[in-house]
Amino acid sequence: MIELSGTLLIVDDNKVNRLLLSRSVEMLGHKALLAENGRVAVNLLAKQDVDLLLLDIEMPEMNGFEVLEVLKSKPEFRDIPVIVTSSVEGLENIVRCIELGADDYLPKPVNKTLLKARLASCLEKKRLRDEQKRLLERFATSEVAQDLQSSGFVIGGKRAHASVLFCDIRGFTGLSEQLEPEAAIELLNTFYTLMFEAVTSNDGIVSLMLGDGLMALFGVPQPIENSAQSAVRAGQEMFDMIEMLNAERAGEGEGDLQIGVGIATGEVVAGYAGTDSRATYTCIGSTVNLAARLEAETKTTGSQFLIDQSTFELLEEVEVARTYKRTKIKGFAEPRDIHAL
Repeated sequence: MIELSGTLLIVDDNKVNRLLLSRSVEMLGHKALLAENGRVAVNLLAKQDVDLLLLDIEMPEMNGFEVLEVLKSKPEFRDIPVIVTSSVEGLENIVRCIELGADDYLPKPVNKTLLKARLASCLEKKRLRDEQKRLLERFATSEVAQDLQSSGFVIGGKRAHASVLFCDIRGFTGLSEQLEPEAAIELLNTFYTLMFEAVTSNDGIVSLMLGDGLMALFGVPQPIENSAQSAVRAGQEMFDMIEMLNAERAGEGEGDLQIGVGIATGEVVAGYAGTDSRATYTCIGSTVNLAARLEAETKTTGSQFLIDQSTFELLEEVEVARTYKRTKIKGFAEPRDIHAL
């Protein structure tokens, strides 16, 4: 096992115990932070990244059991390993600590050889959990990863109110045929970097990449105050970023990129689709279909940015370039009012 060093928080109301334990962990190559009770420890955790807690049980203001309950209730603290170091006797107390999420229990006075072994084991477990979390966030977005942590993984969906955005590069097939494969991939990567930033900076997630386009969700899996407003701001930033990118491309003698954006707001069914062995977080429903159709309509209307009436009604001080009254949208029986921004 690789010897890992970390930042350890020692929580004990006895000053002598704190100092002796901090000296022991520092001699093992770790950094020690000190807290005289549970309240101080929880406040410190909100400000400081900590790799492991060494936690006493009997303390004033907030005891060790109460600290464990706080850690268990907050997703941001849930993965921090905890080794209880206590003179409290009785199997029931040890069991209670484990049930509340403690990883281990060392009686006082703490044996230094046992301490070294338990620290190494807990820090290795945390390293593996952190790596798993990084991989999950890389492929599933941080919001979906958070949803998985808090709700667990279940195939199926839930109804929610959300805004859906589709974005697509105009004429990319023809453009890519003029480029070397490596240059085409590099252009796509640049496009996705900019579009992802526009989405995530406005509280959305990219749910699906579609070759030279994407689908973004606002309001799921985590609700936000005004999903329509966030989606429209993201769309506006997309056009701003493409304009800046085109200025750079013009300097290199490259042609302009053009995009189309469609946004719809309403009820969706969002959740995990697939199988237990392979699944993805996605969103379905007429709202999703309408957003996709609106993006497609930008190719025929000449307006690059189209939103539906439900989105329009939730916006604050957004200038509309044109309203298309009672427009027939492919796949929808009833004509709809749509707006160009």
